[in-house]
Amino acid sequence: MKSWVPTMSCCEERPRKSMKSWAPTIHLNVGFVASVLFMLLIYLVVSQQTAISGLSAENGEVVLNTKGYYSETCEVHGDVRVNGTALSVALVPSSRSERREWRIQPYSRKTLPGIKAVTVAHLPDRAATPACTARYSAPAVLFAVGGLTGNFWHDFTDVLVPLFVASRQYGGEVQLLITNAQPWWPAAYGPILRRLSRYDVVDLDGDEHVRCFPHVTVGIHMHKDLSIIPEWVPGRRRLSMPDFTRFLREIYALPRGAPVSLAREPGKRPRLLLIRRGHSRRFMNEQEILRAAEAAGFEAAAIDLRRDVGVEAQARAMNSHDVLLGVHGAGLTNMLFLPPGGVLIQVVPYGKIEHIARMEYGEPAKDMGLRYLEHSVATAESTLLETLGPEHPAIKDPDAVHRSGWNNMTEFYLNRQSVRVDVARFAPTLAKAFDHLHQQ
Repeated sequence: MKSWVPTMSCCEERPRKSMKSWAPTIHLNVGFVASVLFMLLIYLVVSQQTAISGLSAENGEVVLNTKGYYSETCEVHGDVRVNGTALSVALVPSSRSERREWRIQPYSRKTLPGIKAVTVAHLPDRAATPACTARYSAPAVLFAVGGLTGNFWHDFTDVLVPLFVASRQYGGEVQLLITNAQPWWPAAYGPILRRLSRYDVVDLDGDEHVRCFPHVTVGIHMHKDLSIIPEWVPGRRRLSMPDFTRFLREIYALPRGAPVSLAREPGKRPRLLLIRRGHSRRFMNEQEILRAAEAAGFEAAAIDLRRDVGVEAQARAMNSHDVLLGVHGAGLTNMLFLPPGGVLIQVVPYGKIEHIARMEYGEPAKDMGLRYLEHSVATAESTLLETLGPEHPAIKDPDAVHRSGWNNMTEFYLNRQSVRVDVARFAPTLAKAFDHLHQQ
């Protein structure tokens, strides 16, 4: 076997040269210095792009990916050993090297408390290497659940979309390793996990094996809310959200890949589905809204998405409609199952939360190829006016409520508010949705 010399990765510390060796001398030509600095700049940009783009590490490397705000992941390539009991990932060198160690949050939100970190180590030699008890020829992706999962939006934003990005490049030839798993989670999303990997998911919590892989991705990378940045996707294929929604339609055998076309079927009535909420942010005049939708030309219905309604049933219900209407909340995540070219109408509660609503649902809807429309609730349409009175700060000064902190903002504008939509104000939004489908 040839001797192996470890290659410095982006996350390893490089030996520092002495300050003297970097000091310019009076004999250096100014043009030469400028050219050297220019080449150095190019090198730094290219190396940074390589490090953060999720490209596979070279043999014997650990490459850290810190791109973006949310996540931190590691690509470990070579003789990689995963110890579930210790929750550690070790890279075994073929020759002696310096020990390096990192702590990686395997959940996509690196600052979220309550998730046990994975210790990633580049070992100095083979002396203390644990023996393999299970060997794999396929690579692995190690990720955590827990955190904010249990909320439908977070299930997809924090885990399923990032997991799709990390594992899709392998075409099913990848072993999924899960930690901090909740018993219900793999069952709820089993069809998605089985399509991502041909192998049963391994629960690392309490796992006594030392599992050995040629490559392990530690952690999953959340690009942004419920979406994908194609340039950040690992591998050669630049995935996007239409790829993810197509993937879901294949899994659940959803028949519709396009909404009704009123141009080709002028007598057809497009179908609108209103999401009914059980607690806060309810439609207080649901029947009036449905009648307004019917008057605008839609066949309108409402659905109650309880926890006991499975993902497949939800997916089929959504895919059979052309327009999804709901107040800001996790139920709008079901837009993933709408046919591309469909419409999402988000009713944004009172309280200057439009920027949150657009970031969490508006921009993702556009990334999926949907038409996004919103109706911002006026003071008179909010139940806060009746329950708090017109002089309350939550009514008079939403900016002050926002300045007082996230908890106060969510308490007033998300937890204590329902809406009574003014159908006259809402009619132009319904007309825009209908006109969009008329142009398909």
